[in-house]
Amino acid sequence: MTRLIAVTTSAAGDAHTHMAAEALKRTAQSMGHDLSVEEQTTNGVKTSLSADEIAAAEVVIVGADRFLDRDRFAGKPLYAVSTSEAIRNTKLVIQNAVAMAESLSNAQLSTKSSPQSIPPQSSPQSIPPQSSPQSIAATQNISTPAHSVPTEPPKTNERFLVGITSCPTGIAHTFMAAEALKQGAIKLGHEIKVETQGSVGAKNQLTDAEIARAGAVVIAADTHVDLARFKGKSVYETSTKAAIHNAAEEIQTALAISSATASASTAGSATGGSQGYLDEVSAAKAKRSQQRSGPYKHLLTGVSYMLPIVVAGGLIIALSFVFGINPPAGTFGDALMQIGGGAAFALIIPVLSGFIAFSIADRPGIAPGLIGGMLAANLNMGFLGGILSGFLAGYVAKFIRDKVKLPTNFEGLRPVLVIPLLSTLIVGLLLVYVFGGPISAAQVGLTTFLENMGSTNAVLLGLILGGMMAIDMGGPVNKAAYTFAVGLLSSNLFAPMAAVMAAGMTPPLGLALATIVAKNKFNQAEREAGKVASVLGISFITEGAIPFAANDPIRVIPACVAGSAVTGALSMLFGCTLRAPHGGIFVLAIPNAVENVGLYIAAIALGTLVTTLSVIQLKRFSPTQKKTASEDLKGSVTPV
Repeated sequence: MTRLIAVTTSAAGDAHTHMAAEALKRTAQSMGHDLSVEEQTTNGVKTSLSADEIAAAEVVIVGADRFLDRDRFAGKPLYAVSTSEAIRNTKLVIQNAVAMAESLSNAQLSTKSSPQSIPPQSSPQSIPPQSSPQSIAATQNISTPAHSVPTEPPKTNERFLVGITSCPTGIAHTFMAAEALKQGAIKLGHEIKVETQGSVGAKNQLTDAEIARAGAVVIAADTHVDLARFKGKSVYETSTKAAIHNAAEEIQTALAISSATASASTAGSATGGSQGYLDEVSAAKAKRSQQRSGPYKHLLTGVSYMLPIVVAGGLIIALSFVFGINPPAGTFGDALMQIGGGAAFALIIPVLSGFIAFSIADRPGIAPGLIGGMLAANLNMGFLGGILSGFLAGYVAKFIRDKVKLPTNFEGLRPVLVIPLLSTLIVGLLLVYVFGGPISAAQVGLTTFLENMGSTNAVLLGLILGGMMAIDMGGPVNKAAYTFAVGLLSSNLFAPMAAVMAAGMTPPLGLALATIVAKNKFNQAEREAGKVASVLGISFITEGAIPFAANDPIRVIPACVAGSAVTGALSMLFGCTLRAPHGGIFVLAIPNAVENVGLYIAAIALGTLVTTLSVIQLKRFSPTQKKTASEDLKGSVTPV
């Protein structure tokens, strides 16, 4: 007997969700397996899976036609199908899920499997009578001609993969992860097409035909990605950071899961798959259990939706300064100020709060999140209040959605009346009577401190923010510093933003300069990457330094931190301010966007020089690099 758990949710309606759940439950029981099912309906969760049930499960069946949060199943084998497939071919779904669990379990115990072993072909008895060849192929993720049964699983070197990359800002990590996946696939002898969901929308979009042909799907994302298109496919989810640094390994893991699933579909047994690939699955399971926490992901989702508003509003405000700091009413400059400051900046905190709540509770969290964010802004709670209200709204809405039950005849009132009313009321009262005063006082205290701090404290703050920008180059520490500075823009504090952007520019600029003045310290691939790093640096894309850090982190990262810390400290010392949250050196051309622009450029230049000299000095103690270093770098990231 295999312990199974399942989650069903359908965009077609609650009836479809319930039918899939009942079909899976009854079929599993008739086959002698233990299965618990959770139904996620528009009115909330029915029979929610407990932590003990998830921990004891050997495999998770996901029958979903819309977004489903899978974080709580980290480390568990997932078998994903559509609700329609779960209803029509229930027995085959159960067989495949059980066989996949057994395949992965046996592969971990086996020590003699051949890397080139091919799973045995299925016997006619292993295919349920109600399953058409097309449905079997869809479950196996194998393209087959109509009215034919596949006689041989596709060879690994013939696999075609598809993928999606997406990061909170939708700029550098999105495209670097895409390029890394492409290079990793090439190294392994595979072909992959990657769709990038960046700040300007989806590019290189996947077609239905390409998805149908794909043997596996790789999702490298730090924000929510809709997986409805990939129902019935083997989907492997990871982070953009993992894709950038270990693209080949991530692709091997995705192929291993796909191979195990296809093997289970074909034979209903656990004899196929490459031992090397399945070892990667075991390692990936352990790694994913240590990945970013839920709250961090929710915060980044809110920031990703807030950032375009901040950038648009900040740049429009900066443009208004062409007509003076305080343009007269009725002028064009005043109109720009109303658009950027009066409208766009007024939405920063509500949008941050609303989409943090959306990440936690899906659509039920939007209403209390937006209202709570607006209330936080009106109570002068600042960005700290926006973050707090977002998490409050998300978890309160999720609790009400999952726990509050109504009679069947009144279930339709839950999503349109009960959840938004109760969650908004609870969040609003908590903000007004519990958190509003303390958070507002803290925000006022922080603002007052930053406005009146002496040069010593300013330099110290600049050192800290600058170092944070370089220590992980786009990772959580970098994002924390950037979010802090952006949040202060709504309080009319512009100096930290200047320090953060300047410090984020120096790592790629310093490394690019080092490849020019000390060519012998870098291999050919690094020298080529340096050319692109200079462009990324002046554009305020810190991730341009990642190829160097990935190849030699012990020497590169300290040098980058030193240069960025110096730049941040000097920017604060010089009293530089920046009213636009992005744009790099190009924003300097906008009149009044940067205060003390000459000293600001000097701070960036000095920090760049510190980075260059530091990395050259540290490289003096570097052992002779192997010839393969160039190949390793190209396998990690291709400059974009």
